[in-house]
Amino acid sequence: MKLRGLYAITDSQLLQGGKLLPYVEAALKGGARLLQYRDKSNEDARRLRETEALRDLCLRHGAQLIVNDDLELAMRLGVGLHLGQQDGSLSAARALLGPKALIGATCHGQLELAEQAAADGASYLAFGRFFDSSTKPGAPPASPELLEEARARFSQPLVAIGGVTLDNAPGLIARGAAMVAVIHALFAAENPAEVERRAQAFSQLFADS
Repeated sequence: MKLRGLYAITDSQLLQGGKLLPYVEAALKGGARLLQYRDKSNEDARRLRETEALRDLCLRHGAQLIVNDDLELAMRLGVGLHLGQQDGSLSAARALLGPKALIGATCHGQLELAEQAAADGASYLAFGRFFDSSTKPGAPPASPELLEEARARFSQPLVAIGGVTLDNAPGLIARGAAMVAVIHALFAAENPAEVERRAQAFSQLFADS
């Protein structure tokens, strides 16, 4: 599957109270191509149950699921994995998950981190934050110009993350982002219908570019 389009990331606070599955399904209906399940809790049984349900939704809608920082869960369910800089060895994860697994890497605003991730077998390189982010307010900033440099240097698809909205996403796509990773601008919505509408609008940006 080509990595291009809307990359939806779940948020356990935003999607509590039974919202997770209906909101994610709405995002997938709206065209999200990649979904990251991000839950930093230690509730293993619930996380396994939710990941299984999300995997089924992604299969139904032709999207791919990756889990944040949980190699064991990725191996158990045969889904992809996203690793931050403190989340363990990417090369070890690649060896365990195999050559076809989808493994993403957080590169912040540093081409050197991207060089290492690419060498270790990353499927995509995630840069950010590009704008103020309520999920990671303390994350180091990245400049849009960085995307142009990275596009010239790497063959892997580039993901832009951090405060991405419908207004600022087109500039990131124009500079080389193959995907925009969105949390609040997608899921901080009144209902699933609004999530689907937003997902369609983000997806349309890629059709137009």
